[in-house]
Amino acid sequence: MIIKTNKLNLWYGAFQALIDVDLAIERNRITALIGPSGCGKSTLLRVFNRMNDLIEGVRMSGSVNFEGKEILDHEIDLITLRKRIGMVFQRPNPFPLSVFENVVYGLRVHGEKNKQVLAEAAEKSLSAVLLFDELKDKLSMNALGLSLEQQQRLCIARLLSVTPEVLLMDEPCSALDPFATMKIEELMIELKKQYTIVIVTHNMQQAARISDDCGYLLLGELVEFADTKKIFTTPADKRTEDYITGRFG
Repeated sequence: MIIKTNKLNLWYGAFQALIDVDLAIERNRITALIGPSGCGKSTLLRVFNRMNDLIEGVRMSGSVNFEGKEILDHEIDLITLRKRIGMVFQRPNPFPLSVFENVVYGLRVHGEKNKQVLAEAAEKSLSAVLLFDELKDKLSMNALGLSLEQQQRLCIARLLSVTPEVLLMDEPCSALDPFATMKIEELMIELKKQYTIVIVTHNMQQAARISDDCGYLLLGELVEFADTKKIFTTPADKRTEDYITGRFG
């Protein structure tokens, strides 16, 4: 187990977005969070690297343990935490820089200046997302000129360059066409050999295809969390069954 929550609650001002969430995420697996819009999926995802801290009026209670360390502690180093637990967003967000500078951006932020180290990290990270062969002669081109699928792969490569342990993905395929979505899904399945992946998705077919474990959230409550096959074939809670079968949400 790499991340564990216990009685996790989160409020945006007076509104409670997460209610007593108990969740255990296993290493080197893909965990999918599903549920209707506004149920707390993305909020829960952002808890894991404290991205919600950037929103005014947020407060939390309970526990979030990452590799034995409490990350809700006020003393936690958020820069280090976000290096170890990186995030990919709904729409690709490459910087208006070259492909190369996008990939090594995090390393430069952390003070790396050695050109050989940067070059090796760029090649390794781009290779991991199956982009190096496509772009090895285009490393100086502006990343905004890439296709949406290439941009999303590049954003994942940018995360990998700082050697995280967990990849958080907030609907990473929502802006992509079905073929590009398939390519990103294939990439995720390959990446879980080295990384732990947590994905928020509205696409239940996607959750069924790629995830090992699945959690169903409803109105801030984690209704059910189990092996994905069990969630989709023999859910324990009728609310989960209603959502999976399309009777709700």
